[in-house]
Amino acid sequence: MNDFLLTIVSFPTVIFTFVLGVAVLYWLCAAFGLLDIEMLDVDLPEVDGHLHAHAEHSFAETFAGILLRLGLNGVPVTIIITFIALIGWFISYYLSYFEWLMFGYGWLRFLIGIPVFLFALYLAIVVTAQLIKPLRKLFAKTEQFVEKKILGQTAIVRSSRVDDKSGEANFDDGGAGLIVKVRAIGDQQFVRGDRVVLLEYRAELHGYSVISEAEFLGKPSDNC
Repeated sequence: MNDFLLTIVSFPTVIFTFVLGVAVLYWLCAAFGLLDIEMLDVDLPEVDGHLHAHAEHSFAETFAGILLRLGLNGVPVTIIITFIALIGWFISYYLSYFEWLMFGYGWLRFLIGIPVFLFALYLAIVVTAQLIKPLRKLFAKTEQFVEKKILGQTAIVRSSRVDDKSGEANFDDGGAGLIVKVRAIGDQQFVRGDRVVLLEYRAELHGYSVISEAEFLGKPSDNC
């Protein structure tokens, strides 16, 4: 057990340990509606994926282009990061463990740890790109279903707050339920448990503009 702990908190495995720990904490918060599942998502270029070298791009657009070139597109970025961290952690752990058996924990191990980290990261990206391929169709079908079927339907806010910048809601589809990304219109704000109506699908957001159910039904609303 001591060898295990020493390996996961030593370079380079400690990098993946940290990212994986943050990912686990994130998913716990997302499960309770404290964070958006797609909070790190950026809009990717269209199918051709060509980025023009002479054009000026924001950081988000550049990041999106990198993901596309690596084959890491079509699913939420948070899932991609979690996969890379988990796979990279396993690869780095075992490589670092054998490295420790050969070189011990001296300064030489740190130098060797640099290519070990780069190799583990590269392999984790390659494996992740393959693993998410079947997930792309699943997310695409879900998005198309949501877009066509639930406009005008009522959902329940699951995040701590919904405003014009962030928010999620639960939609009861008669089964396990769906989690949809929602945004308030204007200065309106909603809190967990509020009933909102999915008013308009926003393709650039992959989510919905919402208003309160009371406002949709023509009743007075306390939300502002």
